[in-house]
Amino acid sequence: MDPMGPVVLIIGAGISGLAAAQKLYKHGFKNLRILEATGRSGGRIRSQKYAKGLVEIGAQWIHGPSPSNPVFQLSTQYDLLSPEALSEENQLVELEGHPMFSVIYSSSGKQISTEIGENVVEMFSSWFQKSREFTKGGCNPEDSVGSFLRQEISCSYSNWDKDSLELKMALLNCLFKLECCISGTHSMDCVALGPYGEYKILPGLDCTFPRGYESLVSHIKASFPSDMVLLNKPVKTIHWKGSFHGSDSHMYPVQVECENGETFIADHVIITVPLGFLKEKATDLLSPPLPSYKLQAIQNLGFGTNNKILLEFEKPFWEPECYAIQLIWEGESPLTEPKTNLQQDWVKKIPGFVVLQPPEQLGHVLCAFIAGKESEFMESLSEDEILSTMTSLLRKCTGTPNLPPPISILRTRWHSEPYTCGSYSYVAVGSSGRDIDMLAQPLPEERECAKPLQVLFAGEATHRNFYSTTHGALLSGWREAERLIDQYPALHSVFSKSKL
Repeated sequence: MDPMGPVVLIIGAGISGLAAAQKLYKHGFKNLRILEATGRSGGRIRSQKYAKGLVEIGAQWIHGPSPSNPVFQLSTQYDLLSPEALSEENQLVELEGHPMFSVIYSSSGKQISTEIGENVVEMFSSWFQKSREFTKGGCNPEDSVGSFLRQEISCSYSNWDKDSLELKMALLNCLFKLECCISGTHSMDCVALGPYGEYKILPGLDCTFPRGYESLVSHIKASFPSDMVLLNKPVKTIHWKGSFHGSDSHMYPVQVECENGETFIADHVIITVPLGFLKEKATDLLSPPLPSYKLQAIQNLGFGTNNKILLEFEKPFWEPECYAIQLIWEGESPLTEPKTNLQQDWVKKIPGFVVLQPPEQLGHVLCAFIAGKESEFMESLSEDEILSTMTSLLRKCTGTPNLPPPISILRTRWHSEPYTCGSYSYVAVGSSGRDIDMLAQPLPEERECAKPLQVLFAGEATHRNFYSTTHGALLSGWREAERLIDQYPALHSVFSKSKL
């Protein structure tokens, strides 16, 4: 066997691809290359200068920063987090419910009592927890999280105070919009109820990176040679089950053909591209084509868009202790289906704003989240149109007609990104966790076990319990690296001895 190990190609330099490369390199695999379609590494982790500091275009938080989260562990090892994030107290926080908003504004320009808000969030959180209890059955395969939540509301609202009924419905409708952002879906009616509880929520108070999420990417990349990552190499076709001549006179089963005609041969290829890209390209990406069960799994699973609109203000109109602003539209209810005019009403899909911290480093910046079809429509608008709409929205909801407009705007466009085609995955109605496992299954299939593995799959959409997260993506990269390490025990043995 080549002392450098087998030739491994990794498609995609997001965190799953980088994590796979890091682990393989550490275990003696030196014939490694990462082919990245774009001009940068990091994938859906992207930090950018804005206002007075750095903001996140993609992944925002470490969700559940505690000892069981590998992203938290790596970030701690690399000394990338604040002392507060590392405190034991923060690591023990159990986020069972939903985040509270410190200020709630209505579409008539009134500020709503936080007491009513807390009451509604408490109710919604209890129903939300119940929606996670169907993993062992008890519901129809076509049931959605949205339909379940509406059923719970319908069984409860007759006991509510009539004077606050309409307001509570509007607040609940806003929480549905927030949940769409969290799940990366257009509607909670798209999210399957049965498998919903398989997603694991880790303990810990969500935290950010003082020097940007990309600081983690930089540290992972620094652990292996920089020339292993080849940028601007979009892949056209992955030919497998073949016999391709190498320059070393060996025959290789895999050849990767790039859009520019360049080819690379390999023993193994790890595909780490987003599910959104697979939905667009999977039928033509591999030759021979992917098995029908894999194509079906790709089609079944959900992949939606969650975008951000960042607004910088010269002076804050919010109080220093305000950390989040909720917006509700009077007259809306989760029990009625609104007739939406995207041109006029896209902005109503925004559940609110997060106040980015700390202002002394960033400036005065609000970050709105928006999901679904409205989010995709927003991508088609100019920044001037968005800024004008957001100024009108804030003037209307705060009841301040002369509120100064933002001094700058930055919005994300994940649906328009050709190699991403959205934000992250969810288990859609009609799919299940089994589809995630199908997507993660390497090729050739087990029944062809006489043949060594040629095509492996990683990425957040391939992790059954942590899909949609950076820690899911990281773990999936490690998982596929381990799969290859297990196939080459002799290499690992030689490498271990050489380190002694």
